[in-house]
Amino acid sequence: SCNSLRMYTVKDLHTNTPLVTRTLGTGKDLVFIHGWGMNSGAFTSFIPYLSADFRITTIDLPGFGENAAHVPTPYTVANLSEMVAPLMPPQSIVVGWSLGGLVAQKLAAQRPNLLAGLVTIASTPRFVAGPCWPGIAADLLNMFKQQLEKNFSKTLERFLAIQAMGSDTAKQDIKAIREQITEFPSPSEEALKEGLHILSCEDLRSELKRIIVPTLRLYGRLDSLVPTSGIDRICELHPQADTVVLPHASHAPFISHPQQTADILYSFATNVYKQEAS
Repeated sequence: SCNSLRMYTVKDLHTNTPLVTRTLGTGKDLVFIHGWGMNSGAFTSFIPYLSADFRITTIDLPGFGENAAHVPTPYTVANLSEMVAPLMPPQSIVVGWSLGGLVAQKLAAQRPNLLAGLVTIASTPRFVAGPCWPGIAADLLNMFKQQLEKNFSKTLERFLAIQAMGSDTAKQDIKAIREQITEFPSPSEEALKEGLHILSCEDLRSELKRIIVPTLRLYGRLDSLVPTSGIDRICELHPQADTVVLPHASHAPFISHPQQTADILYSFATNVYKQEAS
């Protein structure tokens, strides 16, 4: 359950080496943060759509990819955003996909001066379904938790399949993401487990009113993990955010509809930086 006191036996694996980031392109800063079970490889084929106009930094979340050895205790969104904050170029726009969107929202709520803007892709302040709150069924997340203990790669396959469900290009999408993320180191088991716990329990709804930076929320209409039926609820909590729903996309619009997603991000970001300059 979410509220039970959780014993952390795993010692913090913080070494003295800082978290790894990668940067490509020139211009104003966009920072990308990936979702659960993934790493920055998920953005490999998408970055070229924007790197001619922006400087793109990707950050592997602690416990994942090149930062697999950095696992904070406890593994919470607050701790993840604290670890990521020092790596953000000043006045950047943070783009958080899925679980990365929780970290991005936390950063925007806690450190408004750090950011020029916030973009969430297929994300929400609370992933799990609840009273009057559409989301992922708690049973599904529990099933993932049980499967994870037996077999990570199989669990990830299932998760990828759910993410691409509904998209016309689902098979290619899954293949693309799988190939891109396997170029990076495997995630820490602890981070995988605790990341699922975050998806089951984290609730940032009360913090949305603290987000004052320009915000864009991008959704896929066919997304079963962040159902469109919940978008109105999110709008009520964060009415100043712009909302765009891609009609044929699922949970990974930057993979299934890269040009469309890039165009939307481009116009949002150019607008934000234009206003900042004036």
